[in-house]
Amino acid sequence: MVILSKFYKITLFYLEKIQFYSKIDKVRGKCLLMEKEYILFADTDSDWTPELCQKYDMQLISMPYKIGDTEVRPYVDFDTFDYKTYYNELRKGTIPTTSALSPANYVEYFEPFFKQGKDILYVHFSKAMSGTFNAMSIALRQLAEQYPDRKVYTIDTKGITVCSYAILLEVAQMYEQGKSIQEIMDWAAVEVDKYATYFFVNDLTFFKRSGRVKGVAAFMGNILGIRPIINMNQEGTMAPIGRARGLNGAIDKVMEIIDSLQEDIKSHRVVIAHTDIQDTVDLVVKRLKEKYGDDLNIEVHIVNPTAGAHCGPNGIGITFHGKHR
Repeated sequence: MVILSKFYKITLFYLEKIQFYSKIDKVRGKCLLMEKEYILFADTDSDWTPELCQKYDMQLISMPYKIGDTEVRPYVDFDTFDYKTYYNELRKGTIPTTSALSPANYVEYFEPFFKQGKDILYVHFSKAMSGTFNAMSIALRQLAEQYPDRKVYTIDTKGITVCSYAILLEVAQMYEQGKSIQEIMDWAAVEVDKYATYFFVNDLTFFKRSGRVKGVAAFMGNILGIRPIINMNQEGTMAPIGRARGLNGAIDKVMEIIDSLQEDIKSHRVVIAHTDIQDTVDLVVKRLKEKYGDDLNIEVHIVNPTAGAHCGPNGIGITFHGKHR
């Protein structure tokens, strides 16, 4: 009886282990079924963060900026963007610069996934705004020689910061739903040019230095309190399309533009990004909700430091779904 009892316990032990590993295999099987056929990439110039990458199972390319001789790569050299400190330093007179990635940097980002047999879909900020994409082209030619069966597909958001962010939110959700690269690219071919983006800043010093706004317009803006209203156009560049006097005048002008261009605004997000100017954001949100209702889907976030180096503090950008840009 003792021997039978021991045999029973041993048999029961192994049966439990078999059941346990059977459950593990089922979980692994589900994970394999959910595994993506390709890898989705974003960049920090699109205001994308590691938290969003983790949420949507994506990869992030860090776009650097420099303060003096020190290069900083967002979310590589720091974990959390301390935007209050950063934009306060800019208010005190610090003027950061930006620089392009090297071909080797892009190889470092893409090659590990090519080795795994994965293609890549990279949704990026405007190609017309940076020479970094020349370096990426060199890297892709190098990778094509080593991995002829793999490919990096790209979607140019023709924007930066808030515009690119809004487009990426839609793409990330489609990626999460299991949409194919072709399905997402077909969507982008129609929709990218419908993400209308307008912005203005209190101090035009940074736009003047970066050349994003013509020097005369920047000079007159600072002297007379005139705020140019700037648009991300269909070529992916920034251009002034009007001007307003004072903060309320700028908000009025943007509200007029939204009202004339919006396309079924309540069925889409309105995304607002700012460079540490929450009081102005609150005014804009109030005006939008007064116009379109409290249930208007509005999302607010902070502009990344690399793009912030060009526009400076006290700026606000608004992206909404429009008939066109």
